[in-house]
Amino acid sequence: MTEDLERLIDEDEDVRRLFSGRPMQYRKSQTLPQYTAQAMRACAAINRIYFDDPDEAYRLFHELIPGAGEGVQFTPPFNVDYGIGLTIGKGTFINKDFLIVGGGYIDIGENCLIGPRCSIATPNHALDAATRLEGWEHTARVSIGNNVWFGVNVTVCPGVTIGDNSIIGAGSVVTHDIPADSVAVGNPCRVVKSIPDYDPAFAEVEGPGPDVE
Repeated sequence: MTEDLERLIDEDEDVRRLFSGRPMQYRKSQTLPQYTAQAMRACAAINRIYFDDPDEAYRLFHELIPGAGEGVQFTPPFNVDYGIGLTIGKGTFINKDFLIVGGGYIDIGENCLIGPRCSIATPNHALDAATRLEGWEHTARVSIGNNVWFGVNVTVCPGVTIGDNSIIGAGSVVTHDIPADSVAVGNPCRVVKSIPDYDPAFAEVEGPGPDVE
């Protein structure tokens, strides 16, 4: 937890509810939309200057997301609701049109490859119509392990955990946990096989895999 988030949790009941996963009413909050607007303004500035002043864009990126590690790379545009609850491990690459919606905690591991137009959502609205009309919702943490690869246009739903080294195929909607070392595809996303020991398409590349003639 960053110092900024710890301070906001101490000071603001709505932030405390948002990051504890307790029921809250975002649209009736006096403060949560302000924090979202701040983050979106920061994203807009980063996206606007990235190609002309990448050093400043990355400075603003780490200011927005203090939990981003060394060597994190991204390609604009991207948009996050809150940067303070997001951690991104070192060496992770995020391709264009990345979207995070809803606040709450999101953990992305080290050396991940996030394809274009991927999105992560953390909010769950009420199932019954009356409570949903009152605007009640709650967040559920999303955790993505190390060395995970998302193909293009992957959607990760609230409360999902994805294990280390796994691959999520293009267009998948991840509605439940995916174990480590798995290839998973579809809507809803399901495991179809395990990660192979090596990919023969890269046999000519020097690496840890077996020699192939």
